[in-house]
Amino acid sequence: MTEKERTMYKILVIEDDSDINQLLVQILKKENYEPSSAFSGTEARLMMKMETYDLLLMDLMLPGLCGEELIREIRQESRVPILVLSAKGGIDDKVKAMELGADDYITKPFEQREVLVRIQAALRRANDFADTPKTEAAKESRAIRFQELELDPAGMTAEVAGQSLNLTAHEFQILQVMLENPKKVFSKESLYEAVWKSGYYGEDNTVSVHVSNIRKKIAALTPEEYIQTVWGIGYRLKPSK
Repeated sequence: MTEKERTMYKILVIEDDSDINQLLVQILKKENYEPSSAFSGTEARLMMKMETYDLLLMDLMLPGLCGEELIREIRQESRVPILVLSAKGGIDDKVKAMELGADDYITKPFEQREVLVRIQAALRRANDFADTPKTEAAKESRAIRFQELELDPAGMTAEVAGQSLNLTAHEFQILQVMLENPKKVFSKESLYEAVWKSGYYGEDNTVSVHVSNIRKKIAALTPEEYIQTVWGIGYRLKPSK
């Protein structure tokens, strides 16, 4: 991503700690993004009504409207990339944020380079999705099936056992990668790089959280298990008996 391309992107930093907010704004400006600041969930909500942003970089512990509720509201009407930057490092916090619709999650204290890399990856994914040519979309319109699990890449819809499966964009992409290679065992690293299109951080559990969410959503609709853990390696689609 060139400096010229970065100037096209508007990023809203939603962080109540003024020092951290200012630091993030400075980091983004140095990379030629166009950052704006909000210091509460309610202020961010108001700003998003007046302006369109390309990415949200947000804390969860916000005054007024908390981060989780803000994500829930945003996802009712927008697919804007949301990158959570929070001191909440527990797996339950990450699972909840991603179930609500966050695209990525970084715990504080953060490394500047990691934040920038993940921002670039999120913007690249969003841009690639928006710029997909109709001819290419038409090629992908054919449904992908595995047992009673079916994905429609063109419509970004999924169903299992004849019932609609409500997936986030990343959950859909993980299943798509796996269904396109039904006999392959995927490491966390290979799934992360295929879906997030950026370098994998060894201690990162983003893939595990998304796979856990997928399993829960499938289990709510059918007793059949579809994703098998291959210990010490990663995941694969569970072969039929």
